[in-house]
Amino acid sequence: MQTPFTTHDSPLTTHHSHLPIHDMKIIFMGTPDFAVASLDALVNAGHNIVGVVTAPDKPAGRGLKVNESAVKKYSVRKGLKILQPEKLKSPVFLEELKSLQADVQAVVAFRMLPDVVWNMPPLGTINVHASLLPQYRGAAPINWAIINGEKETGVTTFKLQHEIDTGNILLQEKISIGEDETVGELHDKMKFIGADLLVKTLQGLADGTLKEVPQSSILNRQSSIIHAPKILTETCKIDWGKTIDEIYNLIRGLSPYPGAFTYLNNKMLKIYRCTKEPVLNAFDNGIVKSDGKTYLKFVCSNGYIYATDVQLEGKKRMSIEEFLRGYRM
Repeated sequence: MQTPFTTHDSPLTTHHSHLPIHDMKIIFMGTPDFAVASLDALVNAGHNIVGVVTAPDKPAGRGLKVNESAVKKYSVRKGLKILQPEKLKSPVFLEELKSLQADVQAVVAFRMLPDVVWNMPPLGTINVHASLLPQYRGAAPINWAIINGEKETGVTTFKLQHEIDTGNILLQEKISIGEDETVGELHDKMKFIGADLLVKTLQGLADGTLKEVPQSSILNRQSSIIHAPKILTETCKIDWGKTIDEIYNLIRGLSPYPGAFTYLNNKMLKIYRCTKEPVLNAFDNGIVKSDGKTYLKFVCSNGYIYATDVQLEGKKRMSIEEFLRGYRM
């Protein structure tokens, strides 16, 4: 459900731009597939995209083939003007950005912007963030919401300011998290919700109906902030001393990428899906049990985690039955 903030959420700032929406000049900034959904929504709504800023091309893979960002590939297909600065403070880039005379900038899954960039347009810079701010500020909000066992998350549009993910909130939309939902599945739902919310936010900016809500006014009603830092390798290693719920949530919160892992006979085993079975007084955390045909289970503090979708180091991803057919326990 979309949440426009009301007069009870004071202090408030109201914009009175009253700019015809299709006259509004927009610069879009983004890199991965998550951002493409928002750019596509703006293009389909007929918005005037005067430029797209995305990551520079990078050589990737064994043949070092040049890899273009998802946003660049989309922009090329649509004939949009593309800027790919190595450095966001480069005088050449800043001059080109200024020459586009944008009214507003929209940022979705891009790198941190210097003040000189986000301060440039008269209506400011709008960011789409995949959480209900001020909760889950940081690089990996979708992962951490699932890892922490949240039942609900959402998308926020807000005005960029100096401290990361702290700007005034414009609109929010809530979304429930399914009991078995993985981060990949939730990500794919949220990118479209975020796209729709960005279109509504720009419409509200253009017609002057949006109200900004400082995050500090919400923080006063919430006891503490949960952060969403970058996912590191140590985040992904399964600790079998934890509860089945904690391990289950970690596995789905890292599936399909980067993947939660453990070790089996000194080889890394990624687990993408699993089921859980509570058992009173489980012992020998991390011990592996299998019938060699249909199941592979790990003992944790209060039960068993059954791996159902796995990938052994150097092998392809497969079902547990497929895996056990070719693996000697």
